[in-house]
Amino acid sequence: MKLGVFVNQFTETNSTLDRIKTDNLGIILVQNGVYHAALKENGKNSALLSKSAKVYALSEDVISRGLSLDKLDKKVKVVDYNGLVDVIFNDYEKFIWL
Repeated sequence: MKLGVFVNQFTETNSTLDRIKTDNLGIILVQNGVYHAALKENGKNSALLSKSAKVYALSEDVISRGLSLDKLDKKVKVVDYNGLVDVIFNDYEKFIWL
């Protein structure tokens, strides 16, 4: 199954996300979840970025929080609202919101 997971909070761990087993996982960072793409703690990236998943961040949420698009982790693909619609309709079969 192709599963997309919306993450809208910035937390160190997400036990629900850790338990998800799927063939194709996409993590979509929105609202405060975009901090996972930019902030480092003790010099380390967010643990969320170490998952074997495609990671997307909504550009409007990144910009509205004063983060620089060019400072985001290279693993993260930045998409605008139109790009997010493409991801939703073309890349994943089901979605959950964490």
